[in-house]
Amino acid sequence: MKCNRRTAAVIGAAAMLMLLAGCMVLPGKFASDLSLRRDGTFSFHYKGEIILAALAQGSKGAKAEEVPAEPFEQQPCTDPKTDEAHDCSPAEIAEQRAKWNDEQKARKAAKAGEDAQNRKMMQAFMGGIDPDDPKAAEAFAQRLARQQGYASVISKGAGKFEVDYTATGRLDHDFTFPTIERLPMVMPFVSVIRRADGSVRVDAPAFSTAAANPVMPGLGAMAGAMGGMKTAGKAGSKPGSDGPPIAEGTFSLRTDGQILANNTDEGPQADPASGLTRLDWKVDVRTAAAPTALIKLK
Repeated sequence: MKCNRRTAAVIGAAAMLMLLAGCMVLPGKFASDLSLRRDGTFSFHYKGEIILAALAQGSKGAKAEEVPAEPFEQQPCTDPKTDEAHDCSPAEIAEQRAKWNDEQKARKAAKAGEDAQNRKMMQAFMGGIDPDDPKAAEAFAQRLARQQGYASVISKGAGKFEVDYTATGRLDHDFTFPTIERLPMVMPFVSVIRRADGSVRVDAPAFSTAAANPVMPGLGAMAGAMGGMKTAGKAGSKPGSDGPPIAEGTFSLRTDGQILANNTDEGPQADPASGLTRLDWKVDVRTAAAPTALIKLK
């Protein structure tokens, strides 16, 4: 039975780590725009914060919690032959306390082993970056900066990075932002998916509270298993505050294609500066539905 419980605990921790890995990179404050043209060209820009949830509390938040010691409680003493209770002798009390000490040591060792295993799994999901390493933020910033499209990457502490990213090209392939080297399980901020009929679907799943809500509440429970790690606070709040990161910013889409569907509040608007049609989304704590649009290009 103990083995089954331990196996279930390991599987549960691994499942939670996989969920965390999927939403470990989230937007903070930002401004983003996407341009899609009927000739198949596109341009995308994101300027603002990227939050790495595993580093949101820094090394202090990642420090393993101590296992609280259970108070020693003297047990009744009985005669093994008659099963009659009697006052415990000093030797019997000493034996009980020694057994209690051994149990406390075993609990601490088991907790330390679980913490080490969880950190190892998290490091694997983060592509080799150790959340407990004081230089983890620097390593992540360097990883982003060497990827094409990043004009700048600045670590702001508390797991936040200020980035300026631009991508241009032709839509002869799907496009997703961000894609991060050695970090495959990342929830897209923005994705552009081609369809066979010449239309493209634009989704911004991370630009909504719904992106975090199904997963992030479970991080509180997982925090204990992982040594007290907490998520970042709301965008604009002071570092270290509790609660999931909440995206806060604007997302705009400009196109000369046919807008077949969208979930903006105001619908398509003329954009005289570019001569294109424009869709605008304001993203904040009240944004329940992620921005989405379907555009006919060909």
